[in-house]
Amino acid sequence: MTNIILAAQGNAGGGYSMIIMMVAIFAIMYFFMIRPQQKKQKEIKNFQNSITEGTKVVTASGVYGTVKRINMEQNSLEVEIARGVTITIDRGYVFADAASQQMK
Repeated sequence: MTNIILAAQGNAGGGYSMIIMMVAIFAIMYFFMIRPQQKKQKEIKNFQNSITEGTKVVTASGVYGTVKRINMEQNSLEVEIARGVTITIDRGYVFADAASQQMK
């Protein structure tokens, strides 16, 4: 029992190094995981807000199409996926510009 207490007291000076290591781990996680994800979400939101009629888009489910009509009240889009075939989707489920996706 006394060995445990003495060991705990012996590592008291090492508490600063533990705090520094935790801060470093959080900083690494922020710069390599959190910040890029926030940047990507901001780009997607800007694209969703800039969609106009005639824009070629890719939906979250991977359907390619062209925006034919925008319904601002319902926040939805009518997307033509084939000649004469249109679907209505929520604006939040459009993630990419199809023209830039096909170039990759």
